[in-house]
Amino acid sequence: MEVERLDSNKKQATVRELTRITLDPEVMGGKPCIRGMRVTVGTVVGLVASGYSAEDILRLYPYLEEEDIREALAYAAWRVEEIEAPMARQGKAGDRA
Repeated sequence: MEVERLDSNKKQATVRELTRITLDPEVMGGKPCIRGMRVTVGTVVGLVASGYSAEDILRLYPYLEEEDIREALAYAAWRVEEIEAPMARQGKAGDRA
């Protein structure tokens, strides 16, 4: 999958081709997965965010490759830039409004 977006100068910018990220409505409900397997990008990103190293993840999922982890992170980074999600506002002293 090749990812394209427009930057603030209205020039087209292309992110390197992500060949390991697949979207199939028949696999994991259409969530982005690694090479058509039942391992979602969200699973990999969640593990990294929880402090797991690439080596840890590869031990947990021996059928993954290090490049799968890099592409999952690249895909997630691209998506977070493309979609604005509302965040909870914080009030005084960190209380949620």
